[in-house]
Amino acid sequence: MNMKRWTVTVMLITVIVLLGACGKQGYKPEAINEETDRCAVCNMAVKDDQYATQIITTDGQSLKFDDIGCMNTWKKENDTTTIGASFVRDYYSKQWLHYEKAYYVYDQSFKTPMAYGIVSFEKKEDAESFVKEQGKGKLMTADELADHSWEVNRDMMQGHGDSHSHSHDMKGNDADQVEHSEMEEHKGKEGHQ
Repeated sequence: MNMKRWTVTVMLITVIVLLGACGKQGYKPEAINEETDRCAVCNMAVKDDQYATQIITTDGQSLKFDDIGCMNTWKKENDTTTIGASFVRDYYSKQWLHYEKAYYVYDQSFKTPMAYGIVSFEKKEDAESFVKEQGKGKLMTADELADHSWEVNRDMMQGHGDSHSHSHDMKGNDADQVEHSEMEEHKGKEGHQ
C-alpha cells in the first residue's frame, strides 16, 4: 500500500509541476497598435518596431513600452511577482522573444527611442555580428542586464521627439501655429491703430 501511495504522490507532483510550466509558456505578447498604444512609463507612442517591449502580467494585462529602458524602470518601481512574462523583439526580424532568452548589445551611442542604447537579438551570433558591423557595443545576457547602469544618453534625448512620436511632433507644431496666429493677430491690431 505504501508503495502505491508513493507512486500516486509522485505522479500528482509531476502533473502539478508540468501544469505550472505550461502556464508560464501560455503568456503571449499582444500586437502593437501604433494608433493607441502608449508606453506604460513615459507615455510616448509605442511604435511597432524592434525597440518595443512588453510585459504580460499574471492576470493577463499587457503593459507595452517604447524602449527596454522603460520596461526596466517599470520593473524597478513595481511588484515583479505580478509579471507572467517579459518580451523584447529581435532587432532584425522584429519577432517577439522572451526577455530571459534574448541577447543584448549596448552602446551609449546606439539610437533607441528613449536613448538607453540597448538592442535585442534572438541569436548570439546575430548580436556578435551587429557588434562587429557597428565597430562597437557590449554583448550582454538578461542576467548581465540586471547589473547594467541603465543610463540615458542625455545628448541623444534632445532630438527624441523629432523621430519617435508623431503625436509629440503634432503638439510642438500646434504650439508653433498658436504662437504664429497670435503674432499675426497682434500685427493686425497694430496695423489698424
